[in-house]
Amino acid sequence: MSDAEAIPNANDMEARAAQFLRKHELGDWSGADQAALDSWLSQSMAHSVTYWRLKAAWARAARMTALQPASASEAKRRNGPVFMGLAASIAAAALIAVGVYAYKSATPPGIQTYATDIGGRETVSFSDGTRIELNTDTAVRARMTTTERIVWLDHGEAYFQVRHDPARPLTVYVAGHRVVDLGTEFLVRDDANYLEVALLKGRARVAGDTEAKSQGPVTLSPGDVALATGNDMSVTRMSARDLQSQLGWRRGVLVFYHTTLADAVDEINRYNRQKLVIADPGAARLRINGTFPANNAALFGRVARVVLKLHVENKGGEIVISR
Repeated sequence: MSDAEAIPNANDMEARAAQFLRKHELGDWSGADQAALDSWLSQSMAHSVTYWRLKAAWARAARMTALQPASASEAKRRNGPVFMGLAASIAAAALIAVGVYAYKSATPPGIQTYATDIGGRETVSFSDGTRIELNTDTAVRARMTTTERIVWLDHGEAYFQVRHDPARPLTVYVAGHRVVDLGTEFLVRDDANYLEVALLKGRARVAGDTEAKSQGPVTLSPGDVALATGNDMSVTRMSARDLQSQLGWRRGVLVFYHTTLADAVDEINRYNRQKLVIADPGAARLRINGTFPANNAALFGRVARVVLKLHVENKGGEIVISR
């Protein structure tokens, strides 16, 4: 296929991804919309990479806007319905008109993108000996040169095994923070509500990457787990067993120790398109133990029925759990 033939296809993908993102961020997102997005993403890795690149660009633009100083009167005006409606219209029009062209143009050269779909895993190896294992629904970008090593975790979870080089420390940028390797194996998870960095070997330094982030830097030792929410960051200790359990996804399993059913379901749902739904609070508070295949929501539902004596039923493509 010639370049002239390939470009319209890429433009079509970017336009479609922009339509999904515009409706998700600015419109009335429905279950049917989510199903359509999931179907489109599952068609090819190129669809997933295009969508998550655009989503990352949107998030960065939103953070940059939020950091701009504003007077009290201007802030009041910005929060008004007329201004918000106008801003949404302008943002939507820009996304549809140019897709991710501006984002790609602003991206420095030499960057490689890697992504996994829901339920997928991938290991990326670099010439310096560094390895990155991507968990489900994860996207990273990397620039590895003779003078610098930079990784952007745009979303998801990844396990880093870094070949230490004092002259070129590897830096991971994620959710407004940076993690700097000091001879390290560590796990980074960018969740909707928090950022987690768990250190298994060596040392790593975690800090905010903007003036808006007041915490840090914090240097982690093996067993330390840094948890950042908003502008706050705390460090706790985790046992070796718990750390290895948290990395069960590298073997394709999820390990639960006295975990609430609600938390277990949330974790299982990260790996499966068919979602588990808990229909009542009483069932959500029950506790479960065991090791489960990450990509088998139906099996988890059967265990909940047999072990916890719950009612499990398929409804509208979902697995509904109730008492």
